[in-house]
Amino acid sequence: MDEIDRALVAQLQKDAGQAYATLGRAVGLSAGATHERVRKLRERGVVRRTTVEVDPKALGLGVLAFVMVESSAWMGDAAGAFAAIPEVEEAHIIAGSASVLLKVRTTATEQLQDVLRRLYAIDGVSGTQATVSLETFFERPPSPLL
Repeated sequence: MDEIDRALVAQLQKDAGQAYATLGRAVGLSAGATHERVRKLRERGVVRRTTVEVDPKALGLGVLAFVMVESSAWMGDAAGAFAAIPEVEEAHIIAGSASVLLKVRTTATEQLQDVLRRLYAIDGVSGTQATVSLETFFERPPSPLL
């Protein structure tokens, strides 16, 4: 990626709905050249999808928890089982005392407790440790300008 690609990605992260002409003006390209660059960024997998960022609290999802999943077996094949739980926003295989780290959002702690029950039903899960976030200072996407 060159500097123009990085600037395009930064602009798309701010507002993915911008017209190609607007994006082009921001990075010094024509609308056509910008469209071609964005197409290539998509083809290379740099831009994976275009989406809308929604405030979880506005949807009633006020409980954010990070759950460490302990296991009695390799959990690398359990991605589908974690993805099948809609409250799980992210799942990461990690190094350390736990095998998997999950980001979970729920409406209430009772729903979080239900998610933990469903996690225990997954083959290989031997324990969980949940940490509930009291306040989020900030969240941000990766910066292409670093």
